Amino acid sequence: MSPNAVRTATVPSTMPPAARTPRAGRDLPVATVVGLLLLALVGASLFVRKEGFLLLAVLAVGGGLWELAQAFARRGIHLPLLPLLVGDVGIMVSAYTAGPEALFVAFMLTAGGVVIWRVLDGNGAPALRDATAGIFAAAYLPFLGGFVMLLLAMPDGAQRVLLFILLCVASDTGGYAVGVLIGRHPLAPSVSPKKTWEGLLGSIVLACVVGVVGLRVMFDGDPVVGVFLGVATVVTATLGDLSESLLKRDLELKDMGSLLPGHGGLLDRIDSMLFAAPVVYLILNVLQPVV
Repeated sequence: MSPNAVRTATVPSTMPPAARTPRAGRDLPVATVVGLLLLALVGASLFVRKEGFLLLAVLAVGGGLWELAQAFARRGIHLPLLPLLVGDVGIMVSAYTAGPEALFVAFMLTAGGVVIWRVLDGNGAPALRDATAGIFAAAYLPFLGGFVMLLLAMPDGAQRVLLFILLCVASDTGGYAVGVLIGRHPLAPSVSPKKTWEGLLGSIVLACVVGVVGLRVMFDGDPVVGVFLGVATVVTATLGDLSESLLKRDLELKDMGSLLPGHGGLLDRIDSMLFAAPVVYLILNVLQPVV
């Protein structure tokens, strides 16, 4: 065996522990600090003045749109970013100030604006491709995000949004912790190899606990509704996470961005929330109406 081969063979055993990649792919201390800071910022915006959270949500969705545009550009797809950013503001503000009908109308206006903007820049197959991707982006980010604004607009909207966020955090945290500790059976190996059935169970257990306790403390609600809310959040949040993973796999990306250390991009952080928002809104609206 040559000296080079010996040196190569001994590198893994002498590598310091800090240089090894964590099993779940995150820098856990950094991710924890960033996550706690984000929760503190969200909590302050919710309970000082709800319009502050509206501004944060608009900025988060706008950042997600920008990340999506950069990712799509890798495949030669150019999102009409300006009308999407204008639509982000219009959809989110309309949902907060005027309700579900305004959310739908603002989305339709945004979709129309995206098509017109792109056609004015040229037609044919590229225009059709870019306009279709733009409508997808409008539906994926500001439209789904608008359901959080519907929660926020309610008289007890701060508590409803906080419960929604805590449910999503519980789903992510429970899945991560249990998956790292005892995860053995892949949930969707071709899409997200690190997700496991054991992690999914951990997500359900922790989200149900948060649902029961949160609903009881904040709204004096029925524990059964809390369990239903926890399970529904995990199912939809997991679908949202897997959908973004599938998109990233197609685009050959590990993360959508790097704006949030330890978490990736903004879209990596809010993907599960986007899918969960309509379901949580509907469940709370029907089973825990405002008194």
